[in-house]
Amino acid sequence: MPSPADPAAAPAPRVRRRRLLWALLVVLLLVAQSLLVVLTLEYEGNRAQEQVEAVALATAAEIKRRTQRAVQSMQSLTWPEQRAALPVQAAEWLRGQREWVRIEERDMSWRVLQAVDTPYGPGWFERLPRVEVSQEAHLACTAALRDAAPRFSRSFFVPLADGRGGELIDLCMPLQSSGVTRGYLVATLALPALLEDAVSVEMGRGHEFSFVEADGTRVARAGAARGAGIYRAEHAVDLPGQWLQLRVDAARTGPRLIPNLATALVMGLSLALFALVLLLVRDVRRRARAEAALADALAFRKAMEDSLITGLRAQDLQGRLTYANPAFCAMVGFGAEELLHADPPPYWPAERVAEYRARRVERQARAAAGASGGYETEFVRRNGERFPVVVYDAPLLDAAGRHTGWMSAAVDITERRRAEELARAQQDRLQASARLATVGEMASLLSHELNQPLAAIASYANGSLNLLAAGAPHDEADIRLAVERIAEQAARAGRVIKSVHDFVRRREARHEPVAVHALVDAVLPLVRLQARKSGTRIDLDLAQPHARVLADATMVEQVLLNLARNAIQAMEVDTPAEQRVLELRSQVVQNRWVAFSVVDSGPGIAPEVARRLFTPFFTTRVDGMGLGLSLCRTVVEQHGGALDFAPRPRRADGSGGGTEFRFTLPLAPAGAEAASGAAPAHAPHTP
Repeated sequence: MPSPADPAAAPAPRVRRRRLLWALLVVLLLVAQSLLVVLTLEYEGNRAQEQVEAVALATAAEIKRRTQRAVQSMQSLTWPEQRAALPVQAAEWLRGQREWVRIEERDMSWRVLQAVDTPYGPGWFERLPRVEVSQEAHLACTAALRDAAPRFSRSFFVPLADGRGGELIDLCMPLQSSGVTRGYLVATLALPALLEDAVSVEMGRGHEFSFVEADGTRVARAGAARGAGIYRAEHAVDLPGQWLQLRVDAARTGPRLIPNLATALVMGLSLALFALVLLLVRDVRRRARAEAALADALAFRKAMEDSLITGLRAQDLQGRLTYANPAFCAMVGFGAEELLHADPPPYWPAERVAEYRARRVERQARAAAGASGGYETEFVRRNGERFPVVVYDAPLLDAAGRHTGWMSAAVDITERRRAEELARAQQDRLQASARLATVGEMASLLSHELNQPLAAIASYANGSLNLLAAGAPHDEADIRLAVERIAEQAARAGRVIKSVHDFVRRREARHEPVAVHALVDAVLPLVRLQARKSGTRIDLDLAQPHARVLADATMVEQVLLNLARNAIQAMEVDTPAEQRVLELRSQVVQNRWVAFSVVDSGPGIAPEVARRLFTPFFTTRVDGMGLGLSLCRTVVEQHGGALDFAPRPRRADGSGGGTEFRFTLPLAPAGAEAASGAAPAHAPHTP
């Protein structure tokens, strides 16, 4: 044993202590790394489970949204006016809803009155007739009748002809008329198709989706992957009168150790490096560079704000201005010192201060809730001039994220308003010119049409004078009859003249509900004038004549007349007289639009003409202005519709051919009041 005086013996305790400290440090590092790995694995497992829960919740919400939307759209089929066309409406609806496989109408005795199957395969009731799987639907209809609301049935299995099968579920809706239930509308939903449509491709790659029963039996599945059974979530889909249990099973297995261990080591090294960076933060040179960069940024921002032509203003929470850029000061004509902290602002109209205060509170509350978008208002310049502006508000936050006020951008739209008014006035003048040109071209036809009633009036008047000159008392009845005929012919001539007068008369454009037949009846007298001259036959096909569109009747009548006149003129030269047929059609499309068609049997439109057909001032007629079709497209687009054309195919016997012009107008809401049973006040009557 070394003596205390031995110098080699003194460092031994210090070496042992140093080794002990290093060992303790290594142990602590190992424990820390192990805990980090365990926590990382647990975190990833929890995150994977949360992802599965989120996928299940999103899929359940999508399934419920799809079924609710289908129920809402299917309720339109229960309306009394839709039942006569139920096969057509149901077939159209089934083509757009692949997961629904059948729609039936049953009476109160549970007999099938009408049934429509999906156009897509397979045939669900080919092997097992529908009558043998109606028990669940009958129970659902009993519940729907009791609750006076749509109800889903329990799911049931239906075998297919190829040996496979699938689970179906029925939806029952009572059919009522005048408050009395007349039957049921039963729609069948395929659960596999519903599940496949609700699952996106991305989610289907990593998850298996299933509908399961209470005992865990799977009745339908979707998804390209098979579930691993580690991360699984279930969610109930609540349907009217029934519920489905959705199970989502992730294909992902448990977290692996090796990649996460490497991640944990990298994180440990990163923490060490981060501690070293914190020590270097005290470097004065970096602080100096940061301060210089901040000064440059402030100077750049100020130069940018001063160069803007958009007015910027900042307000505190009480609405007082704390900043205004030069563009805003120039816009309102006040200096920045006059605007800051002024309450109310001097650019507000004096008589609308209370209104502006209330609106400011409302707009700022909406902006704080995340709503975006600007609003129009009116400001006053220093000289008293009032001008319109569009203002955009956004919350103003300080460096700590606290809400300290509002930042607003104001745009002067005076010039834009002037340009819009000028464009609107030019459009009105252009339309008026086109209408006057149309009537001018038809003046000769009107004179021909008026000759008949005027000649009849002259004939009856001369006969009456001759009878009066004879003085025979027994001719009084003949004189009365002649006077009545004179009145009838005068009224006829007046109607012809009034039709043109009402058509040319200008008025403010108003979009209001008007019946389809009223629009067609309004232009028929003018169309018939030209049709008689060329020997053209008019064929009307109005699928729903009492359907109403939301439109300006006068402008739409101009469109119909222009298209009809063009169609008649296209058949005057090269089309045999027996084939000159003008077809006017209308039909409701997608329950949102009414499509009008004007079809002729002329030679068609050449490709080089078709490319420029809607170009303003382009025309193939010597006496044409080139404005008719351009104005027609403008009018239709102003109504939110579209105007196009297509060649009409020629039949095997050589007949047919020609061109079809088609335009759409929005269908008026069902509750809108309109004179659907009679023509509008300005519409001329057929003579």
